[in-house]
Amino acid sequence: MADLTIAIALCVAVAIVYATAALIQAGYAHLTVRELTRVPLWWVAQGLNAAGAGLHVVSLGFGPLSLIQPLGVLTLVIAVVFAASRARRRMTRLETVGLVSTVAGLAGLAMIITTGGTPDTLTPVELTALLAGGTVLVGGLVAKGSRPGASSLWEAVAGGVAYSICSALCQTVVVGVGTTGAGVLLTPFMLVAIVAVGAFAVGGTVFTQRSYRDGLAAPLAVTNLVNPASATAIGVVFLGETVATTPVEVVLATACGILAAYGVTALARAREAEPELLPA
Repeated sequence: MADLTIAIALCVAVAIVYATAALIQAGYAHLTVRELTRVPLWWVAQGLNAAGAGLHVVSLGFGPLSLIQPLGVLTLVIAVVFAASRARRRMTRLETVGLVSTVAGLAGLAMIITTGGTPDTLTPVELTALLAGGTVLVGGLVAKGSRPGASSLWEAVAGGVAYSICSALCQTVVVGVGTTGAGVLLTPFMLVAIVAVGAFAVGGTVFTQRSYRDGLAAPLAVTNLVNPASATAIGVVFLGETVATTPVEVVLATACGILAAYGVTALARAREAEPELLPA
């Protein structure tokens, strides 16, 4: 129970940090990636993302991927609150309903999800399969989103998948070090995992930044729905984690999932003050 409390507290801190970074990034969504590299405040956002990632990695040592990742949707909730505060306006009724629904649905899912116990790690075969499948999937999504006139939400999906793969790899590294010591970091298996963490983290950052070009709420909602969904799938397929299995648990989990999805959809539809473009 103590580990669960720590994990949830860390997830809330991560959500606050990520929400702040997302609001900064949205203010520069009109710039190309090359132009962004010359904007000091954008690098502050990347520093916040790095700090959030660090806290997220720590949280993976206290709970399973299928529980930690869904709490990431709180980033959207906090971002909406921050956006309203920055615009000096009160939250709309739709935003309030969306916030309450999202929190209630996520709380229910967190209590219903069951796991096999302690966090697990990927085997070499599982690592290879995850990297190959993940690269193909993310590459296909980015290619589709890069077509002229394509929706930016394709890149939001790619970002969500990339971040979930990164989280699974981070959990393998964290648990591996905790089990066998820091020396394991020098093994070929761990070196590949560490390099892949960097690649998917950078990719996820670039894809989500590009997805903000048509607005913040919708792509942030999509990323934060795809992220836990794909992370849960990775946890079940590769890490031996389990989800609701009894009929009652399935019904309750489905209801909570629908409630959370409705909340996120409402937040994405809610009127949000246009991000103030910051001077470059």
